[in-house]
Amino acid sequence: MAIVLGKPGVDELNEAVGVLREWQHDGAPVQLHPGDLGWFWRSGAEATAAAVRTWRRDGRILAVGLLDGPGLLRLAVAPDAQREEELARQLVGDVTEPECGALPGGRASVESPRGARVQDLLSQEGWKTDEPWTPLRRDLTHPVNDPDVRIEVAGPERARVFAAVLRAAFDRSRFTAERWHAMAAGSPYADARCLLAYDDHGDAVAAVTVWSAGPGRPGLLEPMGVHREHRRRGYGRAITLAAAAALRELGSSSAIVCTPSSNTGAVATYRSAGFRQHPEVRDQYRDAQVPGS
Repeated sequence: MAIVLGKPGVDELNEAVGVLREWQHDGAPVQLHPGDLGWFWRSGAEATAAAVRTWRRDGRILAVGLLDGPGLLRLAVAPDAQREEELARQLVGDVTEPECGALPGGRASVESPRGARVQDLLSQEGWKTDEPWTPLRRDLTHPVNDPDVRIEVAGPERARVFAAVLRAAFDRSRFTAERWHAMAAGSPYADARCLLAYDDHGDAVAAVTVWSAGPGRPGLLEPMGVHREHRRRGYGRAITLAAAAALRELGSSSAIVCTPSSNTGAVATYRSAGFRQHPEVRDQYRDAQVPGS
């Protein structure tokens, strides 16, 4: 049977979320998580559906892609198909097509699971490796230490506060209460929590969203940030501990996060909260092509 590239509608997103849940396993390479789709959902269900791609054979989804920014395709591949030649060749063939987001002639990047066959084939096609990212993971078998600050679950009534902290944590963030409500309306948020950390004066100083992939599977932190006026006071470690504890309560086997290796402060924060650093991963990219060259 041929492998078919598809663009799911809004009513088909739950199937993509479901297979991403099934593909999350401790010890497996870090790859696109249902929480990544959940975080993207802040742009709305229609925008999320427009950004998702699926590759099927005989009705079964073998790979899921998310167009997470101009020219960036983030891929997850079924664990038993990551070394499959036919699928890898199909993915490489599709990645330069307009509907996959890597526009012909433009710079294109692909994030795929470490060791997947598609990485080998992209390298053979001349794709280069991009800046390194550091995956970190914390086992949740045992209880998590108390964060020693007040932690609050941010529901609808705290959406504006949560959004304000994220905007103060990330210079380019345009997150709003309206985007929080759009995110919370998505199916992945049924197994997610937004948390706020407060200082002794009652000010919200850090925020995180955690995404469960179901009991016994790794959960994701995305995003985590500390208000720029409250950094270097231990709030990053505190909110990360709270995030790990929340995922453990949701039944997650471990907590995972991936951050640019150049962000040494973030790596140190996660390590201070009991996360173990794993080998770096890199996207693969193709430079923009000059017309007529």
